[in-house]
Amino acid sequence: MMRARISSNQTMNECSPLILALDEGTSNAKAVLVNELGQVIARGSRPLCLSHSQPSYSEQDPLMIWESTLAAIADCMNGLDRPLSALAISNQRESVVAWDRASGAPLSPCISWQCRRSLPLCNELHAQGHEAMILGKTGLALDPMFSAGKLRWILDHLDNGHARAAAGKICLGTIDSWLLWNLSGGRVFATDYSNAARTQLFNLHTGDWDPELLELFAIPVAALATIQPSAGFFAHTVANGSLAAGIPILSMIGDSHAALYGQGGFAPGLVKATLGTGSSLMTPMPGPVVSGHGLSTTLAWHDGKRATYAMEGNIVHTGAAVQWASRLMPGESIDALSEQAAQLDDNGGVYFVPALSGLGAPHWQADARGLICGLTEGAGGVHIMRAALESIAYQIRDVFDAMQADTGTPLKELWVDGGATRNRWLMQFLADLLQRPVIRSLSPEVSALGAAHLAGKALGIWRDDASLQGLERKRERFDPVSGLKLEGQYREWQKSLQRTVR
Repeated sequence: MMRARISSNQTMNECSPLILALDEGTSNAKAVLVNELGQVIARGSRPLCLSHSQPSYSEQDPLMIWESTLAAIADCMNGLDRPLSALAISNQRESVVAWDRASGAPLSPCISWQCRRSLPLCNELHAQGHEAMILGKTGLALDPMFSAGKLRWILDHLDNGHARAAAGKICLGTIDSWLLWNLSGGRVFATDYSNAARTQLFNLHTGDWDPELLELFAIPVAALATIQPSAGFFAHTVANGSLAAGIPILSMIGDSHAALYGQGGFAPGLVKATLGTGSSLMTPMPGPVVSGHGLSTTLAWHDGKRATYAMEGNIVHTGAAVQWASRLMPGESIDALSEQAAQLDDNGGVYFVPALSGLGAPHWQADARGLICGLTEGAGGVHIMRAALESIAYQIRDVFDAMQADTGTPLKELWVDGGATRNRWLMQFLADLLQRPVIRSLSPEVSALGAAHLAGKALGIWRDDASLQGLERKRERFDPVSGLKLEGQYREWQKSLQRTVR
């Protein structure tokens, strides 16, 4: 549990606006208070658990997500005696929940974006030749990561699920819509463009749910949320614990999109990487350009006036790979193991391909399996941890190179945020591998800040993106030092990778 902390050097004008921003991720539910200067003045956080009821299944308890969110809000607002101006939501994407429209009770677990249970359906649709149509309309590869197959699985496994959904008795929603439903007391069922664009049911070109895709996946539109701009009025809160009634919810946005916005990535040319359980590299694009190198095209956000598009590369296991490697050495913390790994002269010839539930961009091999190569008698657990850390950088390099090929322009630097960026050795390794400066955000709440910035625009605190560019953002720069040896290691990584892909 993390409780609120208000810095003594940050003054609080009783009349100045204050935004509560929620960031519901895979590992934590966070809440932060953001003032009119764009500063985080208080924060709260609660951990979230991920369970695996079967191999390749990943799920969470929807009620735990909601209760942890309320607890994080209570931690954040502890001691606050002034009203909130707005509430903003950033959330893990692609994960889905079904609930009863009348009672609001969950009808399914939250099926995580990591879950592979819809792989048989994806394989069937691929065999039927639908992949090109799906990619052309949605910008997304036919992969179990995305929501459509998960929603179909839910309806297939609910009693009379398809009929109840068609009758409007079931809500099928992403995490933003689940939080909004509960925050509004069940009055509003809506999502935003960024989350809708990750379902594989949304047509990037029409800006709405696509009838052909709905029919293909057998998802009735009556069960889906209304799509709204990422910035604008969604609902008022109802009183719940430390949360007062009547607070306007003024933004909802997927977490990776929110991080891009929070970093100030409003125009083409900037590449942002969010390093969490998985990772997302994203760069703004002038329109919905379909990738030719295994990346996704997505709608980054809609500010109420216009849509901004992005190209994205999703990596399934980054922080999760390090967590997995740490379980091989119980009793040692991840931080301690990471420090030991950084002290090694090199990786000892050990390479780890963390395809623990398939590979994402740019390979899209949902049935790939993890692989550790190069073990010798001299290799130990710390070498595997070193290989896990290096695999983060190698996978980012894969996506970065694909992104550069798609954009056709040199990408001069990489902006990073997320939990794994606290590892300064990894950031230097990444800069050396890319031969580009890596610019690390020193704020641990970039996604929450991005959502807060959108809400602040809707509220009128900031007039436009140009006014947001003037906000202070503390960063640390890692310049490349040496990369010749790492090129050889990257080639060895590629050889290991080829053993896992078709």
